[in-house]
Amino acid sequence: MRVAIMAALAGAIGFAGPAFALDKVTFGTNWVADPEAGGYFQALVDGTYAKYGLDVTILQGGPTSNGAMLLIAGKIEFFMGGDMIGNFLDVEHDIPTIVVAAHFQKDPQIFMSHPGVGLDKWEDLPKANPAFVSAGGVNTFWAWMRAAYGFSDKNIKPYNFNSAPFIAEPHSIQQGYLTSEPLAVEKEGGFKPNIFLLSNYGYTTYSTLVETRRDFVEKHPDIVQRFVDASTIGWYHYLYGDNKKANEAIKRENPELTDDEIAFSIAKMKQYGIVDSGDTLKLGIGAMTDKRWADFYQTMVKAGVVKAGIDYKKAYTLKFVNKGVGLDLRPKDLPSPK
Repeated sequence: MRVAIMAALAGAIGFAGPAFALDKVTFGTNWVADPEAGGYFQALVDGTYAKYGLDVTILQGGPTSNGAMLLIAGKIEFFMGGDMIGNFLDVEHDIPTIVVAAHFQKDPQIFMSHPGVGLDKWEDLPKANPAFVSAGGVNTFWAWMRAAYGFSDKNIKPYNFNSAPFIAEPHSIQQGYLTSEPLAVEKEGGFKPNIFLLSNYGYTTYSTLVETRRDFVEKHPDIVQRFVDASTIGWYHYLYGDNKKANEAIKRENPELTDDEIAFSIAKMKQYGIVDSGDTLKLGIGAMTDKRWADFYQTMVKAGVVKAGIDYKKAYTLKFVNKGVGLDLRPKDLPSPK
């Protein structure tokens, strides 16, 4: 499924000077349309991409899609990556992708527990049994939890993206995404689970990364800069402005998504500073630093997730971020995130 912006929109938002052709690019998301991609849909529907001279197609992801392979094959220009581990592995295997922005300062990965059963603090969680963890999680964030906090593999039971087993077992914990699973548990289980955002305990990866190919950066740095800047402005407008049209576009692509799920997702992104916190307060949404990349790389080496000695700096560039783009759109005196 695709969402394409029409060239006619360029005239609708009132350019000064003669008309010109927009640069066509495709941005592949790593999941179906949802608020976690809201800033990109916002930039699409409110004309920000067109204002920056871009004709953008958003190519929706899903469980059977492989946007990363489309990027490598040159079929799309940009891809929405997950966490930084995949980028370290790309470097290790000499795959020529590169991260040009990080639109989530915090990974929304969480664990949940039942309240009032002795699992109300992070330090209580290693004793939880069972721990519902996905196959992908076992070798990434769970490996870090095991190395850093003593979580035990013997407590693992497979998490198949169904919260019913967690709801039925009060002494269990379950992985999830801050913006979705807690609401599902509240609806299905009738209680609000304890939420533990892994980034608050040392899992400091960036997330929702804008990735492209190194050759595209070399040949078209102006397009990369415009895409990063326009997407960043889209995120400011989505979080703090009128996001009605963006949410309508998201629901057209993903009709199963409900209004309360959208509202919950946006509220949690704001509450926990998923998009806008830390370095973004001075550098702008999308910010990255060498220190964060270095620290997380060393953390993953220690956890045995990635190899020591790779040239991890090939995974990213700071050339297109940290310019303060959109800072004037951030409301003053926002509450501090959790």
